[in-house]
Amino acid sequence: MTENEIKLKAIAALTALRGGVGAEYVSDLLGEVVPPHFVVPADGDAREVGLAVLRQLSEPLSALITGFVLAFGALAEVYEQTGPTASVEEILQSLALELSRNSE
Repeated sequence: MTENEIKLKAIAALTALRGGVGAEYVSDLLGEVVPPHFVVPADGDAREVGLAVLRQLSEPLSALITGFVLAFGALAEVYEQTGPTASVEEILQSLALELSRNSE
């Protein structure tokens, strides 16, 4: 999964929550960014295994956090410029479309 795809998952999760979708759906959506398997050294000690898992989690979690930051930044910018005239869902949808265009 690319960094932009993970950012889009974060925006989708926020949009889903705003739309009243259940927390289980959002958890499943966000769970898609976590690797299903981890490669760890077979003979590694606890520290080595932990570091291997952390390395594999850091990139997708960083992209997820960046997606949330982008979403909140976009919301703040629109509200500073126009006040609450646009809905949160419209702003998030616009941001998602922009990210999608940038990943093509």
